[in-house]
This record gives sequence, structure tokens and C-alpha cells, in this order.
Amino acid sequence: MATIQDAVQDSLSIVADHTVTLTCAGRTDAGVHATSQVVNFDTHASRDTKAWVLGTNAHLPDTIAVNWAREVPSEFDARFSAVSRRYLYIIVNNRNRSGLMSELATREHRHLDAALMNESAQALVGENDFSSFRAASCQSRTAARNVQHVRVARSGELVVIDIAANAFLHHMVRNIAGVMLDIGAGEKPASWAGELLVLRDRTRAGVTASPKGLYLIQVDYPDYSEVPKGAQLPHFLGALPISN
Repeated sequence: MATIQDAVQDSLSIVADHTVTLTCAGRTDAGVHATSQVVNFDTHASRDTKAWVLGTNAHLPDTIAVNWAREVPSEFDARFSAVSRRYLYIIVNNRNRSGLMSELATREHRHLDAALMNESAQALVGENDFSSFRAASCQSRTAARNVQHVRVARSGELVVIDIAANAFLHHMVRNIAGVMLDIGAGEKPASWAGELLVLRDRTRAGVTASPKGLYLIQVDYPDYSEVPKGAQLPHFLGALPISN
């Protein structure tokens, strides 16, 4: 199965005129979006940053784009040098499907109480065992993760879950979103998210939410000034109170 990583590697290899191998800040499932994925690679080719960006984009499909390029110290690793990742989970809360947003967000026909979802989500903040929110196939040696914030906001028919942590387990954000959807719809109490943390049992939690609504929007590298800082928000979220 072709991946975004494969496409970027192949395009970079053309520009570099040698085979390039990428290290990515994080892996995403099929159907998941990223506005701020960070990758690094080694090369002996001499190109200016403009050539890396424009040249690589010239060989990529329209659904993938390189935004910037910088030379970084040799010890930089896109995955292991990162101290936090931030995701948005975007929901169109409408009984009717949207032809324009069908691949950009998850549709939820049940009315969602965003304030209740936000209240419930605060139980997830801090360092916890997220066994109830990890995929059965997750290969991480530990389920402990430090969630820095979870915020749920509504603007019109859009409901957005904004979550940042030092790292995430396989399907962790999508499983949290599945729980939040049932709480927001009034099918589970606000206390359910905290109760699931204590249970540490994935089988007691909700369904895994669709990948379509998930966006990687920020990866932080405080020790490397070469990497642009701040979140890269999807353009259609300008009306929501989400900060960079």
C-alpha cells in the first residue's frame, strides 16, 4: 500500500539524485490528515531550501505538499527530538452529510454538548495510564502518556477536540474522540472518561472514531530553533477560538 512517506521519499530522491530515507515525527493512519508533519533525512546533495521545497512538490500529487525546508544539526531526529505533539479532531455536527467536508471531517448526526465534552475531557489531563484508549495492536511498551491539554469547542456546526501530549498511543486520539462523542450525545455521563482511565480496559470504552476528522497540527522542538514553531491550523477553522 502506497503511503505519504513513500511519495515524499521518492520525490526527495529525485531532487537529491540519490535514495533518501525519511524519519517522521509521527505515524498516521490511512485517512488521517497532517498540516504540520515534520521529517528529516540525510543527504550529500547541495541544494538551497527553495529547491528542496519546489523541486519536491513538483513530483508530488496535489494532495501532498512540502511547506518548508531547513538544514538542522546532525543529531536532530524528527521523532525522538520532539517533546510534544498536538492534534485536532474535527466533527461536523449535522444530521445531513456535507458534500464539501466529507473527507475533511467526521460527521456526527447526534446533537453534541461541547461544553459537557470539554468538562469530561479534563479528567484526561496529566500523566496517566491510557490503556483504555490504546489500540489492541499498539506496540508501545508502556501506556503512560502525559496529556498537556484537552479542549473542546463549538462554532456553528463544527465541534473540535484539541489535544496535546508528549506522545500518543496507537489510535489514542481517535479512541478518546469516540468516548467524547458518546458523552456529548448524552449516551454516557461526563464522568465516563475518568472512569475509563481507572479501568485500564480498552473493551470497556467506546468505538474508535473515524480517521477523517483527525489532524496532526503541531510538533514541538524547543531545542531546535531551525524548526518553525506554532500550530498550522486547517484553513476552514478560522472561526473557532483555537490558538497557535
